[in-house]
This record gives sequence, structure tokens and C-alpha cells, in this order.
Amino acid sequence: MPEMPVRIAEVIEATSTEFTAAAYELLQAPPLGALVRAQARDERGGVYGLVYDIRTGSRDAGGRAVVRGRTYAGREVYDADIYHEHPDLAEVLQTEFSAVIVGFVDDGRICQFLPPQPPPVHYSVYECDIEEVQRFNQATDYFRTVLFMPHIPGDETLAAALRLAARAASDERAFLVRAGREIAALLHDDYDRLMAILRRIRP
Repeated sequence: MPEMPVRIAEVIEATSTEFTAAAYELLQAPPLGALVRAQARDERGGVYGLVYDIRTGSRDAGGRAVVRGRTYAGREVYDADIYHEHPDLAEVLQTEFSAVIVGFVDDGRICQFLPPQPPPVHYSVYECDIEEVQRFNQATDYFRTVLFMPHIPGDETLAAALRLAARAASDERAFLVRAGREIAALLHDDYDRLMAILRRIRP
């Protein structure tokens, strides 16, 4: 498995089917559909997930961000300037992302089904590089997991993941054709849903 020395986040919650991680940098979560790898207890292992939800809010439970763009005195500061004016926001806000589990590493082999255990809380999370994305997408068994997982935006997540994977592929068109055929086989009885996904993955 390629070494990925830069940790982007750590697991703060995990179940058998998904995990949530807190990013180390505010507003620096991987994009929707990104393939990420959480470290497993076995140093040689890892748990793969596709990012399906990204959120930023107060670090304090039950807390909420407050308006900073306009003061009662009439002073106006907007967008990125707010973060420059208030560097303390990095201490009071936190960016988190959730990923649906789509596989794991077992003795150096990628398996595209649920691992025996989810990643441990407080273990590291890495965004996969091009080589790892290519290796993971040699198989497509994870398509079914994403499309039929309840309570997540599976269609949008898979489409986003395939757009990212296509950019990493040696032959983008061939990859998307193969992916489209796999999706068509899974959704052969739901034409409208199938076409909506295919429209989202066209280059």
C-alpha cells in the first residue's frame, strides 16, 4: 500500500458501515466523493471510505457559529476576510466529514466489502493519492454498497467518486464506459435513476 505520510484528519466516530473524521485544518475537508483511508489497528491495514457529507460548525456540543460579517456598529467584513480578521475561528470551529465504508486492506489485498472492525476512534485519516485511487478502482464491487446504502446521498456520492476516479485513470473515457455499464447492470429496473447518474459522470 502506498505510503501517505500526511494525515488530514482523525476518526471521531465510527460504525461498521461509516466513519466520521475531524479535519486538522479548518475548511480543508476532502471533496464529496473523495476516496479516503482510515488507519486500522493493524499497522499494515486500512479502511476505505467515500466522503458523502462535509460540515463545519462549533467545536462545542450544542454550540453554533455567530454572525461575523456585519457588526452592530455598521462595520462590514465578508467571506475570506472574516477568517483573516478573526484567526480565533480556527480554535472555535471544526470541519468534519463522514465517509461510507467501501472496503479495507487485508494482508496487502484490497477487499471491497465491510471490514471485520471499523477504524478506531482517534486513528489517522488520509486522502488517497492517484495511484491508490487507480488501484482501488480496478474493481467495482463498491458501487452496490454506495447505491443502496440507506440515509446517504448515494447517487451523488458515487457520481462524484467516479468523476474523481476518471481523472486519475490512464484512460478516462474507457473507465467511465466501464463504470457506466456496471451501474446500468445494477439499476436496470430504474431507468430514471440510472440516467440521472450517467448524466452526472459524463466528462
